[in-house]
Amino acid sequence: MKKFSITALAVATISVMLAYPFTKTYTPTTQVPAKTEKSVASTQLPKVDSNSSNSLVTEPASVTSKVPNFAKYKSVKRKKAKFFNYLRPVVVKQNSKILANRKQLIKLEEKLGLEEVLTEEEIQWLNRLAREYRVKGVDSPMLQIQRLLSRVDIVPVELVLVQGANESAWGTSRFAREGLNLFGMWCYKEGCGMVPSSRTEGMTHEVAVYDTLEQSVKAYLRNLNTNNAYRVFRSIRQQLRASNQPLKAEILATGLLPYSERGSDYVLELTDMLRHNQAFFDGEQTAP
Repeated sequence: MKKFSITALAVATISVMLAYPFTKTYTPTTQVPAKTEKSVASTQLPKVDSNSSNSLVTEPASVTSKVPNFAKYKSVKRKKAKFFNYLRPVVVKQNSKILANRKQLIKLEEKLGLEEVLTEEEIQWLNRLAREYRVKGVDSPMLQIQRLLSRVDIVPVELVLVQGANESAWGTSRFAREGLNLFGMWCYKEGCGMVPSSRTEGMTHEVAVYDTLEQSVKAYLRNLNTNNAYRVFRSIRQQLRASNQPLKAEILATGLLPYSERGSDYVLELTDMLRHNQAFFDGEQTAP
């Protein structure tokens, strides 16, 4: 198998993306209120929750509805450890649910490859997943699956952790404390969130507000997995998968150039944070 050049990909990606217009983070125009889902009997297929902002498996609302007071920690190391320990379990949980859907997609792809016919239940599940991940105008189930596989995939835990730390000032920003918004997510419906005091005249966005940490993480993951601004991010991830390479956070970070108006400086800051916080990261299984 041809060896995949991670460094070459990173350099090429940055070069290409410098030509892209910078875009701020996006989020759906409507916010999903926290609610407790009734327990559902397990089925062979992962459960699609069409009311969720990202997760395709129903779950009860979390009690994680208030950001701890991270400002009280005087020790930088202690603050970092507390922040990462607060955010990590939710990220791991949401990534696990995404992987469950991804595994099912791969099973259906293999089934079609053997010229077997999908059941009505499988087709309905596939169509609901396509709507959730904004895959439109595709009639062929195989093509639908292939397009979904570029979107239904995880974001490395380390990358989510450092972005959350960067965007929320280690959980101490106003938007994190008052709106559980750790990722600088915007919304565009009046009253959907908090109006930034420094909002440029003529702009209409607000900073999204979430009821639980789970909602915040789901919206962030959905943003990277569905928004056109991050198609290069998804392309890098897809190339890594195709080459049987691990999903390296520092490589995928190069696909986040549009996340901030700071562009390449923002990406370099994220990679620097990844490098300097290795001691706080746990390993993650990224297959399949």
